[in-house]
Amino acid sequence: MADDNKKDEQELSEDEKLAAEWESAMEESGDADEDSREDEWAAAMAEAGETADEGGGGKDTGKDNVRTAPMEEFPEGSNFSQGGGPAPDLDVILDIPVTISMEVGNTQIPIRNLLQLNQGSVIELDRLAGEPLDVLVNGTLIAHGEVVMVNEKFGIRLTDVISPGERIKRLQK
Repeated sequence: MADDNKKDEQELSEDEKLAAEWESAMEESGDADEDSREDEWAAAMAEAGETADEGGGGKDTGKDNVRTAPMEEFPEGSNFSQGGGPAPDLDVILDIPVTISMEVGNTQIPIRNLLQLNQGSVIELDRLAGEPLDVLVNGTLIAHGEVVMVNEKFGIRLTDVISPGERIKRLQK
């Protein structure tokens, strides 16, 4: 038992020695980096001081040089949006592609059940058969519809569509 304590003390002292060596090495390398950084900053500040003396700007703490920008006057009949700027030009965004998805339904199941799914498994959804699908654009609901077949491909016939203005508001969020 006494031998174990001596070994622990020796290992501890060896660990302490190693830690001290690393600490001193890190301090030495850190000091060199710090000194070089200080030199770089001093050179940069000196250079900035030279350009300030030459009239090229620099640090000026005086408030005498502060000027206010003139405010532009707008006619009272100007068309502005709620943000205070001009109304957006929708022609700019009309060719941007968006993702449309149709949601038949959804449900929540525990991961245990998810891992047990295999070919032929049936998942019960929260919608009844014949209920309209949700049409989502970039995850935002814009319409409801029903499934149709068009030339042997699935399609959707829109049954309820929100107004264009409301669509834009929802897509801006």
